[in-house]
Amino acid sequence: MKLMIFDSNRLEEAFKMIDKGIENGVFPCAAVAVGDKNGFLKIEISGNKRVVPYKDKLNRTSLFDLASLTKVVATTTLLMLMIEKGLISVYDKVCEYIPSFNEKGKDKITIFQLLTHTSRLPVYIPFYEKCRDYNDAIDYICKEVELRETQEVEYSDLNFILLGKILETVGGGKLDKLCKKEIFDPLDMKNTLFNPQKEDVVPTERDENTGEIICGVCHDENARFFGGISGHAGLFSTIDDLVKFANMLVNYGKVKDEIFLSYTLFKRMITNYTENLGESRGWGWAIKDNTSAGGDLFTERAFGHTGFTGTSLWVDPEYGIYVILLTNRVHPTRENVKIIRFRRLFHNAVMASLDWRNY
Repeated sequence: MKLMIFDSNRLEEAFKMIDKGIENGVFPCAAVAVGDKNGFLKIEISGNKRVVPYKDKLNRTSLFDLASLTKVVATTTLLMLMIEKGLISVYDKVCEYIPSFNEKGKDKITIFQLLTHTSRLPVYIPFYEKCRDYNDAIDYICKEVELRETQEVEYSDLNFILLGKILETVGGGKLDKLCKKEIFDPLDMKNTLFNPQKEDVVPTERDENTGEIICGVCHDENARFFGGISGHAGLFSTIDDLVKFANMLVNYGKVKDEIFLSYTLFKRMITNYTENLGESRGWGWAIKDNTSAGGDLFTERAFGHTGFTGTSLWVDPEYGIYVILLTNRVHPTRENVKIIRFRRLFHNAVMASLDWRNY
């Protein structure tokens, strides 16, 4: 691949969409980064992180609730590192690590099926209404939940709640501490963590029970019920930390001259395993198809993920670029779903700013 150069005017026009998005009520604020494998980086911070009951400006150091980006930044990455160490295989059965996961046909479910959302577990269960705590929720999944009939991809938080439990079993510690030791510290992601203690956190939704704006604690009800630490949600980070993570991804697992993820594993991670099953899925990651938030112009090799709060990360290895979009579109209400279309349009504008004459 030749050095890919962005057309500065076109890229500037793409970034102007962020302020237009704020004006049109798509989200109150956004932290955006576009970069490539050769070191190019453009970051923009815009808007107010809080708009009710008062306004508070977004900072570059503000922590965003990543929501389901937790699934790939934390859980999937930790699993990949454990695979490399020979501690676990994607074709291991879940019941080898959680023995009670053996009823109602669940004894044949593999980690591969959890990763690719082909386990047939239900999409969502409000454990905070049904269970006493995290361990009780795991027990509920094992003993009470029945598998669905579908053979297609069906995205489910339950898959990654179980993966988080499995990783804790293999790693012999809590998920947050394992991720810090194995991922965040090695990648110098100093501001990526569960249960943040700092004050500069981007608010999310108004709590329908208390009327207060959720800020500093996980927006996802189940993850919050689990104490803020789960394989499916709960992680917070900044735009600069996610740039470090994306730089690793766009360079096929390398950080400068060091190998963080092996090339052989990386290739398997971003392979599409679910063709003709409704959605394209790799190990943890969504692979670009006509159902994804990646827009129209990413190649079929592109991979990424979104988060319910309004976050996303997409990487196109063919062109060697990445796009990070962090917003709090759920502030002050989750009823605002304008981000769904905006993501596609913004990704299209960024991709159209690549100078193809240099490719």
